[in-house]
Amino acid sequence: MALNVNRSVQDAFYRYKMPRLQAKVEGKGNGIKTVLVNMVDVARALSRPPTYVTKYFGCELGAQTNADVKNERYIVNGCHEAGKLQDMLDGFIKKFVLCEKCENPETVLKVKKALIGASCKACGHIFTLDMRHKLTAFILKHPPEKEIESQGPSQTKKKDRKEKNGKKEGGGGSDDGENGEGDDDWGEDEVDWGEDTSEDAVRKRMEALSGGLGGLVIDNDLEKPEVDRINIFHDFVKKKIQAGPLTSVSQKEILSEAERLEVKNKAPIVLCELLFDEKMMKEKQITKHKNLFLRFTHENPKAQKYLMGGLEKTVESQEAALLPRVPHILKEVFETDILEEEVILEWSKKVSKKYVGKEIAQKIHDKAAPFITWLKEAEEESDESSDDDIDVDFDERAKISKIKETSAEPEKATTNGNGSAAAGGQADDDNKEEEADDIDIDDI
Repeated sequence: MALNVNRSVQDAFYRYKMPRLQAKVEGKGNGIKTVLVNMVDVARALSRPPTYVTKYFGCELGAQTNADVKNERYIVNGCHEAGKLQDMLDGFIKKFVLCEKCENPETVLKVKKALIGASCKACGHIFTLDMRHKLTAFILKHPPEKEIESQGPSQTKKKDRKEKNGKKEGGGGSDDGENGEGDDDWGEDEVDWGEDTSEDAVRKRMEALSGGLGGLVIDNDLEKPEVDRINIFHDFVKKKIQAGPLTSVSQKEILSEAERLEVKNKAPIVLCELLFDEKMMKEKQITKHKNLFLRFTHENPKAQKYLMGGLEKTVESQEAALLPRVPHILKEVFETDILEEEVILEWSKKVSKKYVGKEIAQKIHDKAAPFITWLKEAEEESDESSDDDIDVDFDERAKISKIKETSAEPEKATTNGNGSAAAGGQADDDNKEEEADDIDIDDI
């Protein structure tokens, strides 16, 4: 059964169709894999190489992929249902097939100067793809022009025409079908990418073409080492801070940039360096930037551990001012829910020199000892109270009645008149009704 390429269109007469994706699970145990049976037919309907779609599934599922172009065999490791992959294919179509203006799938991809552009044959719109997805790095390495074999006979003939064109050096490329198609892909007014290929020039062009995505760098950063990506994130956050107070929008942009660079877990170290100084406690900088830190550390123990490292580095850089305040710092990050109790207690068990020197690390742990002791005692009291059936209320007026209600000891359950009078003598006139209820409960 054929499906609409854009499945959000419900028109039965929609002319852009594709076959339903078929998947077959093979193997078992660690060797289990999902074979995309008709990937070539699906990719041909989308006018995209099958390797692009297969790699997209791998990126979304976090699984390895294998593409045998010659034998038309495309595999995603793991067991995946065809229905789930079909829904996932809609994301690929939206990001890499449909025109952003008319939403028709008549687009042609073109790779130039580390960017992926697209032109729509239906409406003539020219635009650049969002380069933040991992698949774009694969497309840059494997441009559509190089995926000839995967497109079928028509593309093979196109290759033959290209080889013939190479022999006609003086024949003029404008009369040849291949060159003509290449020009038509981008329209008559081809985008001028410029000749300057320096890093700054490329960065400026990407920012201009990105539609003002808040200064997000759109290039092949994911191929760079982690240290370089962290430095890129550092510069990004620094510019946001220099631009003014961090709003909710800028906080979201900082989180998006960390996710794009795949440094979300380690980002708190950078944030500590840029947001905290010797006035950390006086100016309540932790509370001020609470929401930003929570975007990284909420239900993320790894990010919380790196935040502990960032706090150590901050204390080291401002030792005179912050070392005596270590217990207060830890208490504040704990009470603001930026750090969880388990992470702090785990950190306290071992003095590590991963982020700072052994000597300063020991000093920080020594200063943190009172807070750690308080945290452990609070945890023990919490455990004891959860096992105790007596609900103790520390309100002077209520504690007697509370104990009466929940205690099962016979000496406490006085039923004579003297006991009732004694209880009435200790309660205020406003609580007489509550006292009467207590007596009824005791009598029962």
